[in-house]
Amino acid sequence: MPFAQRQRHGARLLLACLIVAVLSHSDAAQTAPPAEYDTPWQIPPGDPIELETAGFAKLICSVLFITGRSLADAIEQDGSFVEPPQARRAAQAAKVDWEGHGVSLTLPNGVTRTARQFADQGCVILPRGLSDVFFTPRRISSALPEPETEPWPRGDLLPNTPLPAEVDAARLVRAVDAAFEPPEAFTAAFAVAWRGRIIAERYADGVDHTTPLPSWSMGKSLTATLIGQLVLDGTYDLWAPAPVAEWQDEADPRRAIRIADLLRMSGGLRFVSASDPDYDPARGYADHDYIYTGAIDTFRWAVTRPPQWPSGTVGRYRNADPLVLNYLIKQAAHTRGEDYLSWPQRHLFDRLGIRRMVLETDPYGNFVLTGYDLGSARDWLRLGMLYLQDGVWNGERLLPEGWVDFVRTPAPAWVEPVYGGLFWLNRTGAWPVPKDAYYMSGAGGQTTIIVPTHDLVVVRLGHYKGEHFAKIALARALEQLLAAVPQARPEWNVPAHSQ
Repeated sequence: MPFAQRQRHGARLLLACLIVAVLSHSDAAQTAPPAEYDTPWQIPPGDPIELETAGFAKLICSVLFITGRSLADAIEQDGSFVEPPQARRAAQAAKVDWEGHGVSLTLPNGVTRTARQFADQGCVILPRGLSDVFFTPRRISSALPEPETEPWPRGDLLPNTPLPAEVDAARLVRAVDAAFEPPEAFTAAFAVAWRGRIIAERYADGVDHTTPLPSWSMGKSLTATLIGQLVLDGTYDLWAPAPVAEWQDEADPRRAIRIADLLRMSGGLRFVSASDPDYDPARGYADHDYIYTGAIDTFRWAVTRPPQWPSGTVGRYRNADPLVLNYLIKQAAHTRGEDYLSWPQRHLFDRLGIRRMVLETDPYGNFVLTGYDLGSARDWLRLGMLYLQDGVWNGERLLPEGWVDFVRTPAPAWVEPVYGGLFWLNRTGAWPVPKDAYYMSGAGGQTTIIVPTHDLVVVRLGHYKGEHFAKIALARALEQLLAAVPQARPEWNVPAHSQ
């Protein structure tokens, strides 16, 4: 199973709620999608084994030089989802450039693929035969003071006071223990915020509250947040067609794709994913995987895909839609004459107290926030708290009124209510928390759950090898957490779809 395909599939299997699993038990699943446009699928070029190996080199590079784990752990625990034996043998003989922060893997046919760390843009896969990227890497500095000097959440100083009387301390301890059991879950970080205060936190050996860990597709929810800010300031209209230059021909059906459709993963682009019900790997390497491993201009690949269905009619978990949204973020930065690579830090992270989240790029300097992002448990807590607080932070509105309700409302084009606006929904009861909970999700059990009824944000990060046990561990922890804190409000009633 391919590199990024496993990345996607791990999230599905772990959370047991992706569309294939849910739809197989639904009468509605038998409803045929609308007629497709007569457009061809461009099979991504390249040898799949070589692409897998390139992706493996990048993963090892990120775990070594950003997270700070050993080569053996990077290969076995974080890279356990890479299955082709040729790629795994190449990884076992990895050549690490410790001074230049690079990793090279050589296949039996002599082809070598390399990934290297570039400033604060993380590890980037280099096109075959090249030694550099097509953009100017740069350091990204936070405008905030050192985190040890400021209280949570702007900083990392926690209150030295007893837990509030409403919190059941014994159950809280059991919740934390459950998150790390069994050991085969390979949980690396677990953190809980209640009413904005961190009430529980634990880390595995070699990890602490500052460690950036691979977070995978939780980055899609970060994309939603950055787009929300651009909607708030009037740059974009949620319900208007996406202003993509390549789609503006009057006869082009893509002209009708709204920003809302892209957030709901119902843009309708012809972009093959391993989660598609009709996916056949024999036809060719999936686009969903190719944007991770191809060392290409990911934005260009996404915006040039032809239409497959009318927008807003079919919901599919495909990387194309969030990539187009990230293209729009870059477009906004360039239109304003601002530096794109520092945009997230200046416009969002500095406001939330996030100082060290690493957003990795493709060789052209485009953020691949569909999965190439590394953050600490506390940083994901902060982002979850922004949503729990209805997009308001320290009295300042960072997201439009109604934005939080939009991302947690079931997307109309999906057959089952499992997806909202680049957030997963608990409407089918995937987790033992109220059904109005919603969450960011990444491969291998990376999860940030927002539970409004109990004023909770819960983050669990771990290594991919534990994905089989990760859901079990987190579910048991959530059961204890809900018994440890009082319910603050009733469940939210989902409004009827208006658009």
